[in-house]
Amino acid sequence: SSVVARQRTTSVQNNKTVTCNYSTSAPRMMANVDRLTDPKSFLDELDVFVFDMDGVIWRGDSLIDGVPETLQKLRDEGKQMFFVTNNSTKSRAGYKKKFDNLGLDFIPSNEIFSSSFSAAAYLEMTKFKETGKKVYIVGEVGIGDELDLIGIPWIGGLDDQGKQPPMGPGDRLEHDHDVGAVIVGFDRNFNYYKIQYAQLCINKNPDCKFIATNLDAVTHLTDAQEWAGGGSMVGAIKGCTGRDPTVVGKPSPLMIDYLCDKFGFDRKRICMVGDRLDTDIVFGANNGLQTLLVLSGVTSESKLLSPENKVTPTFYTDSIVDFFADRA
Repeated sequence: SSVVARQRTTSVQNNKTVTCNYSTSAPRMMANVDRLTDPKSFLDELDVFVFDMDGVIWRGDSLIDGVPETLQKLRDEGKQMFFVTNNSTKSRAGYKKKFDNLGLDFIPSNEIFSSSFSAAAYLEMTKFKETGKKVYIVGEVGIGDELDLIGIPWIGGLDDQGKQPPMGPGDRLEHDHDVGAVIVGFDRNFNYYKIQYAQLCINKNPDCKFIATNLDAVTHLTDAQEWAGGGSMVGAIKGCTGRDPTVVGKPSPLMIDYLCDKFGFDRKRICMVGDRLDTDIVFGANNGLQTLLVLSGVTSESKLLSPENKVTPTFYTDSIVDFFADRA
C-alpha cells in the first residue's frame, strides 16, 4: 500500500488563518511517477498554466534554453499563463523588469505574482491596515514595495542591513511597540540585529503576526549551485520565538484562491508547473490542480523516483520545452 505523509502547515483560506493537516501519497513503485510522453494530449486538457519561475523559467539570472519560444507557442494556442514565485526580493514591478531584461517582454505584469505580493494581499484580506499598526520587515525591497502600494507603514528591510545591537553590560535593544506584524522573507543581508528585533516584536507586542513569505530550504541565486533559501531566515525567527509562521507563499492556497476567485477558472484545467516537490507540487495537488515537475531546477530524477519521496506529480519532464517536442 502507499505511504501517506502527514504534515502540519498554517496558511490562509477564505480570509482566515487556519492550521491544517495535509497528506501526500507516495507511489507504491517507481512506475507510478509518469514521464510526460504525450504532451499534445496533455496540453489539450488544460486552459491555464501556473509556472514557478526559479528553476522553470530561469536559473539565477540565466534564462533556460527554449523557454521564450515555448511560452509564445502556449500563448498562440490560447493558453492563459501566470508566473508565481516564493522569492520575495522583488515586487511584481521588479519581476516585470527581470522578465523584460531576459527577453520575455511579452509577459505582462498582471500575470506575475511574487510572495511579496502575497504577503501584502494577506494583510489586506485580514484588514491589517485598520489596526493602525506597522510592519517590521526581515527581507529585501520587494516586500516594502508591495506594502507601499496598499498604504501599510513599515520599518526594517534594507534600512537594517549592517546594524549591530548593543551588547555590552546592561545594554538592550529597544523596539517599536506599534509593530503588529513581522514579515520574514529571503534576505541576503540577514543579521543578528534583525533576529533580535523580530523576536522582540513577536514575543513582546500583543497579537503580533508572524508571517513567512516561504519556507524554501534552498534557492537559485546563480546557476552554479544551490544557496540557502528563505526558510533559513524564517527558521531563525521561529527558533527564538517558538511560533509557527503563517505562510503566504506556496504551498499556501492564497495565490491560487486569488486567481480562481478573480477569473473563475476550473481547477481541473489548471496545471502547476514547478521544480520543487515540497512547494510547487504539493501546492498544486492540495489545490485540485494538475501538476508537472520539471527537472530543470532543484529536483533530480533520482530524488523524484526515490522510495523516500512521498510527493507524486501528475507527470514529470526535463523542461517546459518538452511541451512541443512531439511537434518539432
